[in-house]
Amino acid sequence: MERNVTLDFVRGVAILGILLLNINGFGLPKAAYLNPAWYGDITSSDAWTWAVLDLFAQVKFLTLFALLFGAGLQLLLPRGKRWIQSRLTLLALLGFIHGLLLWDGDILLAYALVGLISWRLIREARDVKSLFNTGAMLYLVGVGLLVLLGLIADSGQSRSWVPDASTLLYEHFWKVNGGREAISNRVDMLSANLLALGAQYGWQLAGMMLMGAALMRSGWLKGQFSLRHYRRTGASLIAIGMLINLPAIIAQWQLGWDYRWCAFLLQAPRELGAPLQTLGYAALAWGFWPQICHSRLVIAIACVGRMALSNYILQTLICTTLFYRFDLFMKFDRLTLLAFVVPVWLVNIVFSLLWLRYFRQGPLEWLWRQLTARASGVSLRKTFR
Repeated sequence: MERNVTLDFVRGVAILGILLLNINGFGLPKAAYLNPAWYGDITSSDAWTWAVLDLFAQVKFLTLFALLFGAGLQLLLPRGKRWIQSRLTLLALLGFIHGLLLWDGDILLAYALVGLISWRLIREARDVKSLFNTGAMLYLVGVGLLVLLGLIADSGQSRSWVPDASTLLYEHFWKVNGGREAISNRVDMLSANLLALGAQYGWQLAGMMLMGAALMRSGWLKGQFSLRHYRRTGASLIAIGMLINLPAIIAQWQLGWDYRWCAFLLQAPRELGAPLQTLGYAALAWGFWPQICHSRLVIAIACVGRMALSNYILQTLICTTLFYRFDLFMKFDRLTLLAFVVPVWLVNIVFSLLWLRYFRQGPLEWLWRQLTARASGVSLRKTFR
């Protein structure tokens, strides 16, 4: 089965784009990921950086990755139950190790666990329409649960939203020093993340996976529609998504990033707009593919997408080394942290180009495939490329 280079490019964009937000998770306290006023005050630089990223990137690239993950599950269906379950179980194990030993911002465990449920729903779906509608419904349930959590949340300021000096000092201590203290804290965060996955976020994740599978099954994610359709759809969806998100950004700013509103209720418009912008980004890639497909940069990003798992883990290794081993944690603001993003992207790109010059798969992709074959008892010769 031939690779879809456009799909690889979009996946590469997702992996690189995720770092725009993850860099805050590496370089700043956990509270800073959603709250630009985590230290109780805020500079105009921090506020504007947060606002621009919120409008164009926050949630969007994670949503895009979930969409492509679901599309991948659709493509894996011919390989059978044992292959899919073994593959996702191994991914969950890798995500657990990643989250426990390296970084508390892991997404692999969540994607694998939700994938173990979603692939059955994809397999049993009668047609594309019902599959897409089920995904949309699950996603809306997740957003509704987010609003419900906001309505019942304590109206007071949470220490996880605006941490005090001792909390910040302790977070700096265990992240920079590592060891058992760091593992203990990561265990607590893994538990909290799994609770959030079951209570709210997992619904949205499953919804995006089902919609991604439906769009792959329909041919939309294979580029089988007209260029005009993709261009018009892309521009329209991005505009609508931004119009939904922008008022919430302004409201959060006006409310001074109040905990109850900004940690829950005003997250909902962003979550509603994110799938639209995500689909818009993907549509533009297909719509303008004839114009961009010969670009060296586009081909390089497609190579990053072919090695998405390896590059995701590579980003963690680079950033945890920089911020924790070299004690750069909490030393930069949001805008300055973006200066670290481009060099990491360059490492991802150069690594992918060099590796794929000699090998067909990334190192972790190859290992994942080999272990899946052993765990499932399916010969690699019987699987698709």
